[in-house]
Amino acid sequence: MFAPRLTMLSLALLTTAASAWAEPAHVPPVQVVAGPAAAAETSSGRLLVFAQKAEGDKAPDSVSADPFFKKDNFVAAREVTGLRPGAVLALTSKDLAFPVSIDRLPAGEYWVQAVLDRDHSYAYSGRGAGDVVSPVVKVTLPAAAPVTLALDAVVPERKSYWERPDGKPMFSAEDRAIVEARIKPFAFDSKALSAFSGKPVQMRGFVMTPPDYDKDTRRYPVVYFTHGFTAGMASLADSAAGVLSQTGNKRLPPMIWVFLDQSLPSGTHEFADSANNGPWGTALTTELLPEIDRLYRTDLKAGRFLMGHSSGGWAALWLQLNYPKLFRGSFATSPDFPDFTAFGELDLTKPNAVKKDLVMEQMEEVLGEYGGQMQSFEWVFSPRGANGRPQRLYDRQTGKVDPKVAEYWLTHYDITRIVRQRWPSQKADLDGKLHVYVGDKDDFGLDGGVRRLEAAFKDVGAVAEVRYVPGKGHFDLYAEGKERMALRRKMGWDIWKIAYPDSTLTDQPPMPQSAQR
Repeated sequence: MFAPRLTMLSLALLTTAASAWAEPAHVPPVQVVAGPAAAAETSSGRLLVFAQKAEGDKAPDSVSADPFFKKDNFVAAREVTGLRPGAVLALTSKDLAFPVSIDRLPAGEYWVQAVLDRDHSYAYSGRGAGDVVSPVVKVTLPAAAPVTLALDAVVPERKSYWERPDGKPMFSAEDRAIVEARIKPFAFDSKALSAFSGKPVQMRGFVMTPPDYDKDTRRYPVVYFTHGFTAGMASLADSAAGVLSQTGNKRLPPMIWVFLDQSLPSGTHEFADSANNGPWGTALTTELLPEIDRLYRTDLKAGRFLMGHSSGGWAALWLQLNYPKLFRGSFATSPDFPDFTAFGELDLTKPNAVKKDLVMEQMEEVLGEYGGQMQSFEWVFSPRGANGRPQRLYDRQTGKVDPKVAEYWLTHYDITRIVRQRWPSQKADLDGKLHVYVGDKDDFGLDGGVRRLEAAFKDVGAVAEVRYVPGKGHFDLYAEGKERMALRRKMGWDIWKIAYPDSTLTDQPPMPQSAQR
């Protein structure tokens, strides 16, 4: 873990909202000053400075920018290496910035904060353990004197998955003992991925066994769950604890759950074999699945099942379609773009396609060289370029789509095209196995791609389930009334009925709200 330190830097404060913030103010440098506890070691990373317009006098806990929820905020960046206490560094108008350069930041009041992203993970998951941050400071521009920011706090490392970020326990001592007995983290060494990368690569996640697992010798069906973009081991731990709670309360049937971490520095790998990320689908199906079956009492006759949301939903579809005999069913919720004729505003089959809204991509370029959402898609779907990085689907300044890259995406990863091509010959292995749920008001318009997928199902005579949940968006799809994870519970019982159609075990009456997780 990075030792606490302060670092002296002299920065020039960067840019903000091109259209909304028009007239430039003459801004003196913003200084980030080392304090008395500065460490002696050198440090490297990506220095980020954020600004947002101030409303009121109460400072926010943090200032940040991201292309989903804080796309109107300002960020500037520079790579730094060998940074020592007492060093002075100035960011200028030549440095990366979004949405405009430093010299165009207009007069007004702003909250500002600096972050040293030491492991280059900010574009994917935001600030994390080991990053160094300054306090949030209010600045009025133009300023009569330099504004001082001190990189004086290190984001602490989370000591346990079962502690909150502030270090407080998530459970009582008694409940934690149950959680640790039933939920086990794993780090599996993959030969296929290691050979691809030329260095050791592990597949990580958690295995949750039902409460009575150690009391008998019976076998259980297995649910493989994976997460969406920005998530990772911490969110999986929370999901595993929730499933364990529901299972213990008999709101879910007794099954083995495997929670798969699909996060990488490049984003999410989607469990697809990729020219850039490596053979994640192969590694999962030929290495990890047999290892889970060896270590745990899995009931392969009852079957393996897939579940995932958003990017995890895409992965659940992808794995079922590409390995139809290995899985008995896929429950995909709000899956990312299954049809590349509806990749956001783009139809990749159209000649001379141009993406017009480039806010996400241009902000990602400042936040990091990799790890952003669009960057993540390219790491999965694009061919590798001569520079060893994924070829870009479109130019970040003009939005012009590269037709060769688009064709590669369509040929290799368009799920609706795969359905049309493969379903007729694999109907016996696929019919009845795909279950797709999406809100009809999805925040990212993903219901549009699902409708195209449904059309493909109909065209090939597929037996598949597609449900549009009225009034639901991307983030509240699972909630029903006061029950936050109602859809997960329903899908769990659907899986149980497929695994054991003659079982008399059924869902129990709702628990009190205080007991739900």
